Amino acid sequence: MASLRDIKARIQSTTKMKQITKAMEMVSASKLSKAEMNAKQFVPYSEKMQEVVGSIANGNKSAKHPMLQERDVKKTGYVVITSDRGLAGSYNNSVLRKVYQTINEQHSSKDEYTIIAIGRVGYDFFKKRNMPIAKNITGLGDQPDFADIKAIASGTVQMFVDEEIDKLILNYSHYINVISHEVTSKQILPITDVETQSAYGSQYEYEPDQEQILEVLLPQYAESLIYGALLDGKASEHASRMTAMRSATDNADEIIDDLSLSYNRARQAEITQEITEIIGGVAALE
Repeated sequence: MASLRDIKARIQSTTKMKQITKAMEMVSASKLSKAEMNAKQFVPYSEKMQEVVGSIANGNKSAKHPMLQERDVKKTGYVVITSDRGLAGSYNNSVLRKVYQTINEQHSSKDEYTIIAIGRVGYDFFKKRNMPIAKNITGLGDQPDFADIKAIASGTVQMFVDEEIDKLILNYSHYINVISHEVTSKQILPITDVETQSAYGSQYEYEPDQEQILEVLLPQYAESLIYGALLDGKASEHASRMTAMRSATDNADEIIDDLSLSYNRARQAEITQEITEIIGGVAALE
């Protein structure tokens, strides 16, 4: 049985750990509030971009932009969004497990796919398994700006335009609410769902012409999808970390209660032993 000193030391160390997890929970809650707001504020921009792209593409059936054209898929690109840090529950594992399973099911050779990793956890995961990584970015802030990922987003889109890849799939954790997140895989290139994106009924006049506007707008649209998924993923990350730290705090409370009970029992046994020894000593003297 552990000594009183050992039990007391465990209680003290667990109490300090509880203070840390509680502080991390509060920090994550604060970050979640802003990340959730950022994700929601981006939705109107994304929807308007979809509307304009759909309006131009459907209004100009002769448009032959490469981002609108399906072709034989020889190589697939996977954009995978994870965090730079752990302690976020199942947030990273859920996304990585889904992507890893998909790649193993759909590809028999490393020449058939490549990975664009956003986040250190994902990058380390794929690098450890010697899987091809075309681009990666780490060290993004908790509230990233578009400028932070502009280079990797535009570079990824250009890979499709240059026919280095023939399909681009976005993988991230979609934020639903604080306790609910959904691993999402979405094809962003080629753009094949513009029919549904133009159902808003707005009328536009274009200058100089639709072809030139489409040339500029389509890459921006694809880049905005990546950025929107990143904002969505950040909200999921902070929510997952907050939930994980809350669970850790609750577990620490339970451990402290159990250790306190063990301490009290051990202390009581020690006192009983001392009383017994005193009584035995008095009896010996008589």
